[in-house]
Amino acid sequence: MSDMFNPLTIETMREHLLANGFRAEIVADANAGIQFVRSATSGLSFDIRMGNRLATEQLGFADAAFVAVFNILGDFPLDQVNAWNCTRRFGRLQIDTSNPGHKFLVLCMDVVVAGGISRQNFDAQIAIWDGLIQQLIPWLREEAAKARVATDATAGASASANATPAAPGSMTGAFA
Repeated sequence: MSDMFNPLTIETMREHLLANGFRAEIVADANAGIQFVRSATSGLSFDIRMGNRLATEQLGFADAAFVAVFNILGDFPLDQVNAWNCTRRFGRLQIDTSNPGHKFLVLCMDVVVAGGISRQNFDAQIAIWDGLIQQLIPWLREEAAKARVATDATAGASASANATPAAPGSMTGAFA
């Protein structure tokens, strides 16, 4: 392998992840007619979806998106998502409600290789992604605990004031 690579292919993505100690497999989504790389860090699965095709390369891509998806049980306030985004630079957190009846918390990070990228730079991008996931899990636990304390305090105040439980729809702090 050379020090620079361009374009990015699904196979070079898989090989590079394997070389960096990640498990990586190419997965086909027959319904969408695409392939992507599935991997994991600290037991959390994530996908790498190829982005824009290069006009000069049939199999090559100019970019890819690293994506981790978490199912939200209950509510997750948008101000908490915004707080994450205000304090982190390279990845973005969002709530996806496009699938009726389901809410997902999505962490994504784009990696651009257009014009070429060194293997060292690509290693750094993978390390940044790994670091974001490592930061996200304790952050989610902390935010869920804060929401539980706020919900418990609201429930206690409501119960002592008028003997009714807290309003439904408060964040449960459960993520699948």
